[in-house]
Amino acid sequence: MRAWTLVAGTALFCAAPAFAQKEGPKADPAQAQAIVARTCGACHGPDGNSTAPANPKLAGQFPEYLQKQLADFKAAPGKKPARESAVMNGMVASLSDADMSGLATYFAGQKLKPAVASDKDLAALGQKLWRGGNAEKGLPACSGCHGPAGAGMPAQFPRLAGQTSEYVAAQLKLFRDGARANDPNGVMRSVASRMSEREIRALAEYASGLR
Repeated sequence: MRAWTLVAGTALFCAAPAFAQKEGPKADPAQAQAIVARTCGACHGPDGNSTAPANPKLAGQFPEYLQKQLADFKAAPGKKPARESAVMNGMVASLSDADMSGLATYFAGQKLKPAVASDKDLAALGQKLWRGGNAEKGLPACSGCHGPAGAGMPAQFPRLAGQTSEYVAAQLKLFRDGARANDPNGVMRSVASRMSEREIRALAEYASGLR
């Protein structure tokens, strides 16, 4: 019964799409490269392969996901942004819809230089959780939404394979604590709220080693 409940729960979590790309101005590749050169590249690398573990790798990520995150960082007049960040909120303030579309397309087209897992014990636990979840906690398997190899699902769930473990763990903690709340229908907040500190670290470690 527990196994069936967990499978059904995974299907429920993945039933709602996580993001969708909005129709907007046509992206300008040259403009996007110029923005990367003067701004984005300092933290994320000129090709989207950040060398700082705390900064996410953007190379090879789905453009729909990248565009949604950029849009969520940008506050509408008189309102708070959907995703709050002391750094990113300021960075996107002056970007137009066309700029964000161009940046998303640019980084999505770069080749990912994946991170690597360094803790075998944590990765082993992460593998169990990724593939089978935790029935006792009602924690669904990550593979149900992000794929067996962490490749994600285009226009639904982001690619996590090869992302730095530090960044993945940090985002799971933000979702768990409610500090990040731009997940449609609260899907990731619900999932992360069921995770222990060790489970978060284990899943992050495993994701970084996926290919």
